[in-house]
Amino acid sequence: MRYWFALLIALCLNAAANLLMKLGAQAADSAGGLFQGGIPAILRNVLTNAHLMAGLLCFGLNVFLYMYALQSKALKISLAYPIMVGGGFALIAVVARFHPSLMERLT
Repeated sequence: MRYWFALLIALCLNAAANLLMKLGAQAADSAGGLFQGGIPAILRNVLTNAHLMAGLLCFGLNVFLYMYALQSKALKISLAYPIMVGGGFALIAVVARFHPSLMERLT
């Protein structure tokens, strides 16, 4: 059961990471873009963008929890991966629809 819980938390962290990266990229775009001014400027832009940093942290935590879940002999990768991808897709679509900064249409 703990492996399933780890998979569920990993799924949520992955979805949160993607949403945070989108919000961070939007903020960076309105400030002139992330990739302006060479490598030092890119690093500064990423390190000073709270959404991007939070997204990277969520991605990192997601990796560790996903690896933990995959340790289970009962939880096959052929089941775990579709749950991660499909569940993440559904969660992102719903949040992106209702988040005030995204307001994406579900088509």
